[in-house]
Amino acid sequence: MPKKVLGLDPGLTRCGFGLITSSKGRVVRFEEVGVLESSPDEELSQRIYEIGQQVEKLLDRTKPDLVAVERVFSQQNLKTVVSVANISGVIAYLSRARRISVDYFTPTQVKAAVTGSGKANKSQVSSMVKRILNLQELPKPADATDALAIAITAAWRAGYAQDDAPLTAAQLKWRDAANASQKRRR
Repeated sequence: MPKKVLGLDPGLTRCGFGLITSSKGRVVRFEEVGVLESSPDEELSQRIYEIGQQVEKLLDRTKPDLVAVERVFSQQNLKTVVSVANISGVIAYLSRARRISVDYFTPTQVKAAVTGSGKANKSQVSSMVKRILNLQELPKPADATDALAIAITAAWRAGYAQDDAPLTAAQLKWRDAANASQKRRR
């Protein structure tokens, strides 16, 4: 049975979302993409509330089996990190309140899963998202495309799209990196 995976690229002004379904044979299918927005003219708590309300409606309408969120692990701009952390917390709370699992992925993990290289640039990631999901054109803005890449990563990582089919080059690199990471933790 296909599983729904909702990828979210958290942001205070724009929070990208991408919904895919995942089934056997590592097949992922595009369902929906867009951005949730708040006005930079509003006070911080109001903006968090507005994005939160939109996330809540999105979760209730799409009913995903898994929510995947991009994790910011380092950045020069502390204000951006704090706003992303605020939105990530809201997403986690609202998802768990609905008993939906939440996974987090760094940008490097997403790049590696989708392209086979953790050092891929935005253009390479976008091109692979378009190819993997068989899209005619890329969603705009980039936050929406990023959310789809996060959803693809989560589907492949969660095993929703696994069976006996051979792994792609990107998936082999992802598997090897995940195995190496597990060994380092021990």
